[in-house]
Amino acid sequence: MPFKIQPLNKKLKNGLTRLPQRVVDSLYALMSMIELMGPVRGDWPNYSKLARGVHHCHLKKGNPTYVAVWRECADGTVEVLYVGTHEKADYKKFM
Repeated sequence: MPFKIQPLNKKLKNGLTRLPQRVVDSLYALMSMIELMGPVRGDWPNYSKLARGVHHCHLKKGNPTYVAVWRECADGTVEVLYVGTHEKADYKKFM
């Protein structure tokens, strides 16, 4: 069953302009894989479930490490909640 990614919100979309192009490319590759194969992406680096229906993985390792956090919605869509550095990610607000 293919999944639909919700459009990125304005704040998130604007934040992508400040990220390295490699990270943005990885995000779009991740979003494509989620659309095709679902939100559980155990084949991505450091993938884990943070809470029920909330997932995260690394987009770029190293210093700084960049991560993405996404959530499965009740209507069958997937919403990207955060893309940025691991150090600035507030995982508690996603749980």
